[in-house]
Amino acid sequence: MADEQPPTKRSTPQTSEEQKNIAVVKEYMRIAYSPTENSGRSSVAHLCTDDSVFDAPTTFPGCETPLDYADSHANVMSAIADLHITSFDIAFAKAGHVLLRYSAEGSHCGKPHNGIEPTGNKAKWHAAAIFEVRDGKVYSFTKEWDKLHMWKQLGWMRGDEYA
Repeated sequence: MADEQPPTKRSTPQTSEEQKNIAVVKEYMRIAYSPTENSGRSSVAHLCTDDSVFDAPTTFPGCETPLDYADSHANVMSAIADLHITSFDIAFAKAGHVLLRYSAEGSHCGKPHNGIEPTGNKAKWHAAAIFEVRDGKVYSFTKEWDKLHMWKQLGWMRGDEYA
């Protein structure tokens, strides 16, 4: 696993197995949030079970697995080419479950997004994710995130079409 992780601000004591589970999840997130390393599902496939599941229907409709999420997120990062996680605000595990609350930022400095040319606008946001790790791999990933908050900052809202 890579050593180049954002800082963790708050956590709790973890067993060695829980520490390993957190490390797997952070590595998945590091790659999924890397504009240079995330080229889609093949970038994170080695970290996911074959039967993995993903749940975030309001923010990533159509994504059913963490591999689908990596594909979709690679597309987002083509527009937010400097996107990165700034910190893991909270990170802890209990047995096979890992919770991350994280902060991220980036600007629309890459490709057009949904027909909107790069605005150069910067955005900062927070999200939470609950993972289940089985046999050292991500089995499930549930994401909670207010994407409209980010979209508004980036200038991707044309009105109240998503409100």
